[in-house]
Amino acid sequence: MSLLTIAELDCKMVAMENKLTEQEKKLLLKLARQAMEAKVRGEPLPPVEIDKLPEELQQKGATFVTLTIHGNLRGCVGALEAYLPLVEDVREHSMAAATQDYRFMPVSPGELANIKIEISQLTIPVELEYRDGEDLLTKLRPGVDGVILQDGSHRATFLPQVWEKLPDPAIFLSYLCNKMGAAENLWRWKKIRVFTYQVDEFHE
Repeated sequence: MSLLTIAELDCKMVAMENKLTEQEKKLLLKLARQAMEAKVRGEPLPPVEIDKLPEELQQKGATFVTLTIHGNLRGCVGALEAYLPLVEDVREHSMAAATQDYRFMPVSPGELANIKIEISQLTIPVELEYRDGEDLLTKLRPGVDGVILQDGSHRATFLPQVWEKLPDPAIFLSYLCNKMGAAENLWRWKKIRVFTYQVDEFHE
């Protein structure tokens, strides 16, 4: 992950602070569902004329798409860094969440009617400065920050929504270390790199 200073982020964060309109969110959710259903049914991906969409949807954006059935997780895939137009990022990750999340079997056509889609648009991650594990606990903002842990080539993230199930920062970090493939208490004794970001979340 490329590291940017706060000063270098100033102009880039302006665009991320301009949240999508309700109409733009509804359009993204509609396009996400069309892409997901086409992928699950083995049909061609419906074409989208990007240059005719609202300008905000044409700009590069990073999103996570989460699928649930009756409130239970059914798939979640996304990107931490923007590399595609926002609309294409959403469509790509809606298809991937349905068919490529290694934790689940691919979504079947019979499940589509019960699937609910949630989209999280990410701000640019910023590296968090801290002294040690105890200081790190005080720097995190439960319910606000998405957190990325990076140890060498290993990296993992939890969206801010995960705080709802893991509200204790110490437990949150331990589970995230485990997700990264490291010892649960790694954050306590090793100064690993920590990044935070925020999301604009919307759902069906």
